[in-house]
Amino acid sequence: MPAVAGSFYPDQQQVLSAAVLSMLQSAALRTGRPVQAPKALIVPHAGYVYSGATAALAYAQLAAVKSTVKKVVLLGPVHRVAVRGLALPGVDTFQSPLGKVELDLEAVAAITPMPQVVTSAAAHAKEHSLEVQLPFLQSVLDDFKLVPLAVGNVHPQEVAQVLERLWGGPETLIVVSSDLSHFRPYASAQAFDQATVQTILAAAPTLNHEQACGATPINGLLLAAARHHLQPALLGLCNSGDSCGDQTRVVGYASISFQETVDAA
Repeated sequence: MPAVAGSFYPDQQQVLSAAVLSMLQSAALRTGRPVQAPKALIVPHAGYVYSGATAALAYAQLAAVKSTVKKVVLLGPVHRVAVRGLALPGVDTFQSPLGKVELDLEAVAAITPMPQVVTSAAAHAKEHSLEVQLPFLQSVLDDFKLVPLAVGNVHPQEVAQVLERLWGGPETLIVVSSDLSHFRPYASAQAFDQATVQTILAAAPTLNHEQACGATPINGLLLAAARHHLQPALLGLCNSGDSCGDQTRVVGYASISFQETVDAA
């Protein structure tokens, strides 16, 4: 059941649907239609009032492939329960106020034997980093199945190995959920987060958890993206001070897309 509906985002179906669609429409006007649909996205995971508009910039890029994407590999850092490895939830469905999402049990079975993959219902039970992405995915895609992974203490190379096994073709989308810096003054956060984004755009898998709470899955994605000749592009960068007014201690948010390069092998 949803753990943060009513706090991070609306818990009423019609209100939530209208809010997400409004953010997606505004994002599409800002970014336009991409030349090529993304293979992977990095999106923020705060309350929608803070980071929803930035997340929508990424999800709006999927409009042209809404019927193509059938599997979403969703990775986010654990915030409440420590776990070693990448944790599956041990359930068959996830749920948001917009309805249920089936897990891709074939994909789950494919990665379950990997030593870095574990099952932890507790790691998922109250984890917002994955949950807040569901309404966006449900709103922008047609029929899809989910592979949700709560990422704990694990080496980025181990994350990349899991992504390799799940990589697939255009039917598979990879989404990494991560905020950027936490609780810096506004101007300091702007400079710090800009440097972090430049590290990501340079495809350097060297982020630490001061730069991004999802540093580990981002680094894993960057390793896999380099092997598959993906090119990152910044769609939007802001922080909570841009929406809430309090600029003394802010949290940073970015949306980044990854497309295959024209000369990819």
